[in-house]
Amino acid sequence: MSYLPSIVLAVAGLIALFVLLIKLRGVLRVLTHTMSMVATNTRKRTGLLRARSAALRVAIARRRGLEDR
Repeated sequence: MSYLPSIVLAVAGLIALFVLLIKLRGVLRVLTHTMSMVATNTRKRTGLLRARSAALRVAIARRRGLEDR
């Protein structure tokens, strides 16, 4: 009967590990969602910045073209 406390302790440890893994999975899901939102927002802002830069280059090129005439 001296092995009974060891078995109970091992089962309790496995249950605790299972609970921690479930909580960790939830935290990782939230982290993944947040990272996805940040990446999407960054891509959108970068795209807008590139579009504005391109429009500025076009405007400068047009203005220089008008000055050359």
